[in-house]
Order: sequence, then C-alpha cells, then structure tokens
Amino acid sequence: MKDTFKHKGLRLKLVEVIKKKGIKNEAVLDAISKVPRHLFMDSSFLDHAYQDKAFPIAADQTISQPYTVAFQSELLEIKKGDKVLEIGTGSGYQTAVLCLLGAKVFSIERQQELFRKTSKFLPKLNYRPKKLIFGDGYIGLTEEAPFDSIIVTAGAPFVPKPLLSQLKVGGRLIIPVGDEVQIMTLFIRKSETEFAKQEFGEFRFVPLLEDKN
Repeated sequence: MKDTFKHKGLRLKLVEVIKKKGIKNEAVLDAISKVPRHLFMDSSFLDHAYQDKAFPIAADQTISQPYTVAFQSELLEIKKGDKVLEIGTGSGYQTAVLCLLGAKVFSIERQQELFRKTSKFLPKLNYRPKKLIFGDGYIGLTEEAPFDSIIVTAGAPFVPKPLLSQLKVGGRLIIPVGDEVQIMTLFIRKSETEFAKQEFGEFRFVPLLEDKN
C-alpha cells in the first residue's frame, strides 16, 4: 500500500477541482488532500482514483464522488470531538474523511463483504472510528444516541424516523432522499419535536437497503 508524491500531487489537483465547484471549508479540503483515495479502490481503477467521479466497489456499491463526500462533510459542520453516525460505511473513504475532521465516528454497513473488508482496512491506514457495525442503517444506533450529526451515504426513499430521533437538539442529519435521483436534504433538530429542513439539489447514490442478511 503505497502513497507516493504523485498521488499526493493528484490529490491537490482534486482539491482545486472541488474548490471550483464551491467547497469552502478548509478542514474538509485538507482532509480530501490527505486521504489516499486510490487505496480504497480496486487496482483496476487506480488511474481514476483522483477524478471527481464515483466508481464501483464490491457488493454492487460505489465509492462516492469526492465532491459529494466534501459536500456532505461540509454540511455537517463537524467540530472536533463531535459524535457522528454514518449510515453506509462502504469502502470507508467517507469514514476516513470524518475521522480526519476529528469526529468520533460510529458507522453502520449492511453488506457483510464490505463490513469485513473495511473493518480490517481502516486501522491499517491508521483511521480509527469508534465503532463499525454490521446492521440495518434504517434503525440507526439507539445505544449510542444522541449524535451531533448523522450522515447517510446512500439514497433513501424516505427519511427514517429513528435517525431523526437519534439527533441531539441542534444536531444535523444529511440524507439523500429519493428513488432514481435523490435530493440532498439537511435536517437540523430545533427542539424535541421540531426540525428545520433545507434541500440542496439533485445527486445520485446507490439505494439504502433495509434489513441485514
């Protein structure tokens, strides 16, 4: 597992690309510049690792487009030490970015193959989420709630109520909502019963699947 000067240079170019697309948060840009995305991808895709595109990984899933990772991360407004729940560990790329932002990350993955692979892989790169869980993202993680932020990295046909209930007051849930195309949606918990909602345009994600095998 090598991370060369060439890779680092390609990451800096990638940062410039996503800056031009509107990402301003310096901590997020710094994290994108540091996470070796090529190591999260199959070797056949290495030439594409630092293009601003999503690519296939195991279990019919994808590694998200870097701009999308940066966009969601920026909307979370993470502060060091924040407790963050990630729904959809996938390759672990978004997880690594959250770790670099100083979050205490709890991440749920429904695909057993990805869960096993990423659980071993992230520590090898020195990214240490608080907990990786094999389970159903729709129900969240009650035993660790409430969370400062929750990020969903797959397209949800609806907003799961357990995720809203597991937010702290003041907490933020960022979730792509829709079937074929998703609307990036931010919920901010204003009180026990009140949520503010904002929408941020269309994105495409693989579906968020219910129930674990």
